[in-house]
Amino acid sequence: MKAMSWGRYPRVAQSVVGMPNRHEPLPLPPEGSVLAHGFGRSYGDSCLNGGGTLIDTTSLDRFISFDRQTGEIACETGVSLAEIIDVALPHGWFLPVTPGTKFVTLGGAIANDVHGKNHHREGTIGRHIRGFELLRSDGTRLSCSPAENADYFAATIGGLGLTGLITRATLQLKRVGSSYVAGQSIKFGGLDEFFVLSAESAASHEYVVSWIDCLGRGETFGRGHFLRANVLDADAAGGIKARRPLPLAVPVMPPMSLVNRWTLKAFNAAYYNRQTPRIVERVWTLDAFHYPLDAIANWNRIYGPRGFLQYQAVVPARDQRDVSEALLAEIGRSGQGSFLVVFKVFGDLASPGLLSFPMPGTTLALDFPILGEKTFALLDRLDAIVMEAGGRLYPAKDARMSPACFGHGYPQRNTFRNFVDPRFGSSFARRVMENA
Repeated sequence: MKAMSWGRYPRVAQSVVGMPNRHEPLPLPPEGSVLAHGFGRSYGDSCLNGGGTLIDTTSLDRFISFDRQTGEIACETGVSLAEIIDVALPHGWFLPVTPGTKFVTLGGAIANDVHGKNHHREGTIGRHIRGFELLRSDGTRLSCSPAENADYFAATIGGLGLTGLITRATLQLKRVGSSYVAGQSIKFGGLDEFFVLSAESAASHEYVVSWIDCLGRGETFGRGHFLRANVLDADAAGGIKARRPLPLAVPVMPPMSLVNRWTLKAFNAAYYNRQTPRIVERVWTLDAFHYPLDAIANWNRIYGPRGFLQYQAVVPARDQRDVSEALLAEIGRSGQGSFLVVFKVFGDLASPGLLSFPMPGTTLALDFPILGEKTFALLDRLDAIVMEAGGRLYPAKDARMSPACFGHGYPQRNTFRNFVDPRFGSSFARRVMENA
């Protein structure tokens, strides 16, 4: 069958087998590599295994235990973050770290060591994993935690599914007083203002993130909206009635991308000016704040049949302002980009995985509709800026980085190789690691 990631690129042929029970052996084919596969929400080819086999883990969807007093929850790794929220939030617990979609499996979140809007406070999700079982292709089942098989623990968190199949995991949830967050939406006029807001908000707010105009030039360069928020306690949230969002969807695939230079310019101008005051006080549900795109079914279709490439890079703190300016200037000159651009400063909490993405510095993430060679040439130019600065790209979002770029960004890759299961592989790993 042909399978695609969320970016709909690349399209590769691979087989799919089920894993109905975590207690059973791995469903290994006679030859070729295997890779665990959940909901396929990775943007690139880290969730694909061209010419090999995918092990569908979505049937591993059972909860094992939930301590409502401590917030420790154990479940199989095909359970989605959405399902964990449904179980935990009514009892005052929420995910300690969450990416921008809740429609990912816990196993996928661990394999990509996901981060969120509170990285400066909580780091990556790997810091909150208490332990997991790792099923290897030789039938070995390893109990992994910071204290037991700690080397496999570090290799598997952020290990892109290459060390074996995570069958179950225990996650420490975060206590919350309500299902609402309150904060501010602040218009900023340039990068200097953004970095001032980031520095002052890190100490006062749990969640911080910003949108930036990727096509800004001249007076509009570096303008955007800065969001910062804290979870409301029960008293402050009392009486608030959440508006149920209208169900939205992109019902069909357009013949071409709806994201282009002209729609981008119009959208960015309208979005930046959507609020007249510089600062607007706002209240969101946790769902609306963290997962705005989850409210639009099949939103990836807006990029048309050729799909899109998401590009997420992080550059070190020492030169983050100047390097961010260089990246945005290159993107602005190209006229390529997307409506949703995420721009934020990571904290300095160490990530636990050998291949974990975050580092202290600034991260920029945006989508590029595939327009042919000029799109790939632009991303190569962005790679050069990131590598010169000592930064790196996020494998969960990537579908085209070179082995040299991967090797430059992940100096522990050779140590990681020692823990790769010989029967596990992916399109991404073969592209960036075999000859690196």
